[in-house]
Order: sequence, then structure tokens, then C-alpha cells
Amino acid sequence: MNVGDRVRLLTGREEGIITRLLSDELVEVAIDNDFTIPVLRREVVVVAAEETKAFGQSAASVAAEKKAASAGAARAAKAAGVPAASAANASKTEGPAPIKADKNLTPPVQKGLYLALTHQSPELLALQIVNHTDRDVLYTFGEERNGQYRGLSAERLAAKSASKPLGHWHLKDFDQWPAPVVQLLPFQLNGTTAYELLTKRLQFKAASFYTSRQPNVPVLQREAYLFQLDEKPAAPVVVAPEKLAETLKAQLTGNAPAKPAAVAPAPEPAKAIVAPPHEVDLHLEALMPEGGTEGLSNTAILKLQLEAFEDALSRALATNMHEIIFIHGSGNGTLRKELHKLLSRNRDIKFFEDSQKEKFGYGATLVRLK
Repeated sequence: MNVGDRVRLLTGREEGIITRLLSDELVEVAIDNDFTIPVLRREVVVVAAEETKAFGQSAASVAAEKKAASAGAARAAKAAGVPAASAANASKTEGPAPIKADKNLTPPVQKGLYLALTHQSPELLALQIVNHTDRDVLYTFGEERNGQYRGLSAERLAAKSASKPLGHWHLKDFDQWPAPVVQLLPFQLNGTTAYELLTKRLQFKAASFYTSRQPNVPVLQREAYLFQLDEKPAAPVVVAPEKLAETLKAQLTGNAPAKPAAVAPAPEPAKAIVAPPHEVDLHLEALMPEGGTEGLSNTAILKLQLEAFEDALSRALATNMHEIIFIHGSGNGTLRKELHKLLSRNRDIKFFEDSQKEKFGYGATLVRLK
């Protein structure tokens, strides 16, 4: 069994994804209704790919993937860098229930080469390379961690296809993700043009990661976090036949000029994380006193408000605070419900409860951190 395998519990009909190998006898499984449990290896069985082909994807699996995609963005992104000024809440009432975005308003994904991260469970992502071009591509994939590079995979990728999963990463470990390094060489059998080797190193940041979601990624035909690897399409290098012969001869005789190898840029130094205040007021006038909120929809306000909550919570955890209070207002209870849902899934939380009812009523939540 490996991380990312879909398994079925022998003691019931539940299916899930293996998210961690806890020991030789114990694994952690993310059940499709969005919670993880430790299970003995002998009590689960891997769902074979042949079974899916023969009987189709199970209803539970379909529901899990849909729920995973929506739940993943709501997971607490424990990485600093989300602008605090981008978070807001209504001054007297909380925003209404979120409204699903109209996928028709999302611009189509242009042709190119992409790294896609798709939900296997609410907290587990699979990495794949997507070739949304008309040419085949030779690629290498590796990871860079603490300045050390490790090659993991190399393969030929046909046009309009996606690679096998190249790795499985946990959202809760966002801060510890390595930097993926991808090398790409487009080619066309019997083609008349040659292409330059593309090298791309990615460094994920919370501020941009969650805005990269695409509702329907080409080739994969599902929702994914999408990052383009060839922002500038590979320009064909036209080589005259006589020059090509000279170049090949020089390379074979060892007289070709040395070409420096591509070097991945060094990672940016980490910025110091500043602890949030003990009481975080999510009201609109407190978070955005300069104004400029006219025209914001209730859905946009709720989204920004949740980003502010996640930013403050991640900084509180990173700076070892013991507790923090979120003032969200009473309103219609939508924000309070969303905050409590996120807190209930966070393993770094001891407990949370309504705070200072005599002062805030049900408009504030005290969070005690581990």
C-alpha cells in the first residue's frame, strides 16, 4: 500500500484515500465524508484499477472528488503571505452562504504545458504534468529541498495527455513543500524544427496558490490548481541542414563549445512572521478602514473574510500563541459556521468556544491552540 491508494474498509462499505503510513501495521485513511481515521492494514483492501474500469467510478468516489475540490480551498493555508488588507466582513451582519462561481465566466485554459495539483482527498493532492499542446514532450521531474535536488521521474508525454501522478502532497504540510523542478523538451517525430530545453522551478505561495484553481482543466477534465510551465511558448529553432551537420560533427569530435547547464534560481529568503493581535476583528470597518469596498458582493466579502481568518490563525500557530479570539459578529451565523467548520478540522487546535458572551453574545470565538 502506498500514499494515494484508494482503499475500501473490510468492515463496511466506506472508501477512502491513504494519506499517511503511520506504521508497519497502521495507515491513516481519509474517508469520503471528509474525516481521517487510523486503520489497521489488514482491515482495508486496495480498490483495483480494473474494478473501476469494469464497474465505473463509485458514487462515493465521485462525491468525494467533488467535495474534495471545494473543501481543499477552505482548508487553513498555514503559510504567511496572504495580504491582511484583502480580508473583510460586513460591519453589522456576516455574509450570506457562499454562491458557487459560474464556470462559464472562467477564461479557457490556453494551450501549453502545465503542472496540475488535483485533490485525491480533502487534504491530499496529486501532482501531474499536463501536455495541452499538439507536440510530444520529453520531461524530467524532481524536487529541490534545502538546496538539494533529487530527480524522481523522466518520461515521454504524448500530445493532449497527462502524466501519471508524480507525487502526493498534504495541504497541512504546505509550508514544508519542496520546490518542484521540471525540464521539458518538446519534439515532433519527422518534424523540421528543433526546440530549446525549458527548465521551470516553482515555489508555491499561499497568496497565489489558492487563486490558481481552474474548474475544468483540459485533458484531466476536472478541477485542479494549475501552474503554467511554459509562459513563453517554446520558440522553434530553425537549423539549416549544413549547420546541423557541422554542429553534430563538432559534438561528436568533442570540439563543440561548452554550454553552461541551467541552474535553478535560489529560493527567496523567508520573511519573518509577525504574530497577530490577541483579538482579531473581522468587521469591514476594522479590516478596511480606508474604504474601497463599494461594489463587493456578499460572496466576495465572505471569501476575503475567510482569507483574513486563515492568515491570522496560521500566524498565531507559527508564533506559538496559546489562544486567539476572532470577532465575527452574530449576523445570520454563516461566518461563524464556516469558521467553526475549519477549526474542527485543524489538528493544531485544542478546542474553541464562544467567547465573552456578556460582551459579544455569540459574535466571537475563542480558539485555544496546542
